[in-house]
Amino acid sequence: MERLQSKNLFNFPLKGIAEGPVAEFAAQIKKISSSGPPAEIGRKINELALNDDAQSLDQLLLMIRANNDGLAMVMRSFPPFQEAAKNTTTTEFKVPTSHDGNFDVPVEVYTPDSLVGKSGNSAYIFAHGGGCVSGKAKDSKPFLAFLALSANVVVFNVDYRLAPETKAPNNVKDFYEAVKHISKNAKQLGVDPGKICIGGESGGGYICLGTCVLLAQHDESHLIKLALPIIPMVDDYAFSNPHSMTVDERSGFMVMRRIWTMISADLSTQSDDPLLYPGKASDEILARFPPTIVVEGEFDMFITESCRLATRLRNAGRLLELVVFPGVTHHICLWPGFRISEMFDGTMKKIFDEYLHK
Repeated sequence: MERLQSKNLFNFPLKGIAEGPVAEFAAQIKKISSSGPPAEIGRKINELALNDDAQSLDQLLLMIRANNDGLAMVMRSFPPFQEAAKNTTTTEFKVPTSHDGNFDVPVEVYTPDSLVGKSGNSAYIFAHGGGCVSGKAKDSKPFLAFLALSANVVVFNVDYRLAPETKAPNNVKDFYEAVKHISKNAKQLGVDPGKICIGGESGGGYICLGTCVLLAQHDESHLIKLALPIIPMVDDYAFSNPHSMTVDERSGFMVMRRIWTMISADLSTQSDDPLLYPGKASDEILARFPPTIVVEGEFDMFITESCRLATRLRNAGRLLELVVFPGVTHHICLWPGFRISEMFDGTMKKIFDEYLHK
């Protein structure tokens, strides 16, 4: 493929220290969380991750899912998100699949009222976060409805199956099949087939990158105008020596080891599989990726693996931008009510304006 030319739109100066929103975020969660203060929840999760017996892993999964539910509750309470839902139309459909039994993948669609009935709209196909072991598509609806309005885009929210009930790469394939369906039926869905972006955050970022691998393997990357993995899980960096990690990476590496074990069907035989670890895709596969923008936070726990992949994508000629938001940890740049979230919203709008709508 021809090498991409970046517009070099984003070069936020990094801080070197975590900013106020990190503490403000913890205070917000503390007010509403039914599981306890954030520090206590984190301590319990990390303690459970130290054990690999079945009971501890079951409890770890339940606590991760409960914590994710609490975060979703906070997000739903944000007034601008609630208001955005009133100005978008929600529809849904299902995509039949057979790669892991017969399963219809649910997809919710959020269309700004101003775009309802129009054709040729830009599309954003989204995979929610939660480490691929927790979360539901509907948890992201408030954020995505707001994004649909601010960025003037139709959002397709894919409810892919979770691990450990569904093993890799079947979670990626759920999303891939939804992407193929939307591309094939774009005109009926009011979408311009040449203006489709795929994305996701955290575990959803892994789903997005895994789908890029599948598209590249099948010479289908032309179906996608843009890939947008946000604070994504990328590879097995959590299994490396923690002494070389940042503080934030080191604080959660054992939890990530357990999560990757839950996602994989067999960690040993899949250790080099780019459908489990997209960061291990060959240079030849990366050179066939869709145009990609990687979005990160300065103190995100996936910053090293994301930047390493971004460097490889740049070398392969497929990276448009590496966007790193200053002074924030995992999720903070997505969280409503902070100055940094306004920067995130503006950045997403600019990305769509400059790389998707045109």
